[in-house]
Amino acid sequence: MPVPRTSQEQWKRLERIPLDELRPGDLVVYFEKATHVALYLGDGMVVQAPRPGAKVKVSPIAANPVLGAVRPDPDGKPPRRYEPPELPQGATDGSDEAYEGYAAPAPDTSTR
Repeated sequence: MPVPRTSQEQWKRLERIPLDELRPGDLVVYFEKATHVALYLGDGMVVQAPRPGAKVKVSPIAANPVLGAVRPDPDGKPPRRYEPPELPQGATDGSDEAYEGYAAPAPDTSTR
């Protein structure tokens, strides 16, 4: 099954996974209306694009209100041994706060 594009469809259509059974590659879904998603890296960390205009970064899983998790590859096998990747400098810098709205804010088209 292909992975749906939006976080709402991922939450609706993919197999839900208890948080204590997360494995690298699972998707963590945030906010009551499933408006944000991050990729679980392992060791309590996710990689996410926190909000429009922000850099992709590594964050603690609980940096935003967790709704639950889904598994995009339910027939996949978990790794026998997992070691979190060494992160590049700056990978955890900046705010972890995600955008909760349904769509990104409209770009500022005014001239300065």
